[in-house]
Amino acid sequence: MALELRKRVFELLSSKRDSRFKARDIALWICKTYPQEAETKLESSTFLKSKPELINQLVAEIGANRPSWQEKYQKLRTTEERPRLYYWTNKTEQDEVVEAEAQEQKASTGQISDKPHEHELYPSLIEFLSAERNIHGFRIDERRSSNASGVGSNRWLYPDVVGIENLAAGLNPEVVEAIKESSERKVRLWSLEVKILINRSNVRETYYQAVSNSSWANLGYLVAAQIDGADTMNELRILYGMHGIGLIKLNRENPTESEILIPARERMEVEWAMCSRLANENPDFRGFVKKVRQFFQTGDL
Repeated sequence: MALELRKRVFELLSSKRDSRFKARDIALWICKTYPQEAETKLESSTFLKSKPELINQLVAEIGANRPSWQEKYQKLRTTEERPRLYYWTNKTEQDEVVEAEAQEQKASTGQISDKPHEHELYPSLIEFLSAERNIHGFRIDERRSSNASGVGSNRWLYPDVVGIENLAAGLNPEVVEAIKESSERKVRLWSLEVKILINRSNVRETYYQAVSNSSWANLGYLVAAQIDGADTMNELRILYGMHGIGLIKLNRENPTESEILIPARERMEVEWAMCSRLANENPDFRGFVKKVRQFFQTGDL
């Protein structure tokens, strides 16, 4: 009996709707659930010699068929993380975004949920920035803003996290002292907008939010715990070409394993006038600017 790969893949995913599986997990399930079909495929092959080789082949075939399957079957979804995760859902992509945002709303009211909330991602991001990039990160809470310019005036104005990168870190002490006395740039300022989920339904909105929030900084990044769909990554690359905002895939469980998928395009100058506006209305950002001033004065973070 021939092994009908698409049928078997869809059988597993649709029977465990919204659960996510690696291609290898699916291949192992197929071999365990349909051993006769798997054995037939192995015996009929001219190049497969063992069950591990068969499993590797199934993994490769699942990956190769994914684009055409997703084009025909809208309920089949994948993430962009590596290894890619496959799942079957009746939800629209907009539904998935709404659900993620609803979980965040529940978190803000103290309700318990087993799904990640945006505010839980900030410490992981700050840990990644510190451990892997030697950047001092700070949380900016837009809810503390004064709204002096009226309701809605602060929309897309404040990033979730900001950072100070010491460009002299690790250099010879004499060089560091020379830099202190020179007019050379001493820091890079980072601006980071955090999202739980980015998919095709919200990719442009979230990206342009990061563009707006990062207009003052040397480097601007969009950060996501989950990125779904190859089309989403393609759109992010197109938008990067126009605006230069980078992309970080955040690993909440192991922050140091997070990845910069698209490096941000650097602006050589900080927009200090915009920093002044942000500092005037938000005490968190005012504290951040104070840290920058102290660094310029002492060279110490």
